[in-house]
Amino acid sequence: MKNELPLLIEEICKTHTILDSIYSYLKDFEQKELPKLGRNRTSGLVISQILENAYTSIETLFLRISQFFENSLDSKRWHSDLLDKMTLRIEGIREQVISIETHRLLSELMRFRHFKRYYFELDYDWKKLDYLLDVYKRLQPKVLHEIDSFSGFLKKIIEIE
Repeated sequence: MKNELPLLIEEICKTHTILDSIYSYLKDFEQKELPKLGRNRTSGLVISQILENAYTSIETLFLRISQFFENSLDSKRWHSDLLDKMTLRIEGIREQVISIETHRLLSELMRFRHFKRYYFELDYDWKKLDYLLDVYKRLQPKVLHEIDSFSGFLKKIIEIE
């Protein structure tokens, strides 16, 4: 286990970098492109893709953490089961990865991603996109802090063993 922890720590670091990049792209898009394009189909598609990519990056990291420590998810509802398990502190195994508040925010993005995957129209409701952007902007610093804290927990395990 100790030999595999550096790989998991690096996955967390990589995800942090990806999330920083996605968030930076969003800020740049909102400042430079959105004023030119306006709130139209094209800008809605860009925003929805950013939200989907951010959530998928986080979920992929959580899946790697789950596989490393537990590797048991309900196959019928594994996406929500995965989020639920990330809020658990498993005595003698691992610390909690995310807070209940972060779970709540991620659940909003998870529902949107599911909707987006099965929504074949090209127009999005901008009130919903605004709400989801607000969720994402509140989520970003929280999730980065929490995955960094979890990485610190993993580094302590390496030092102990």
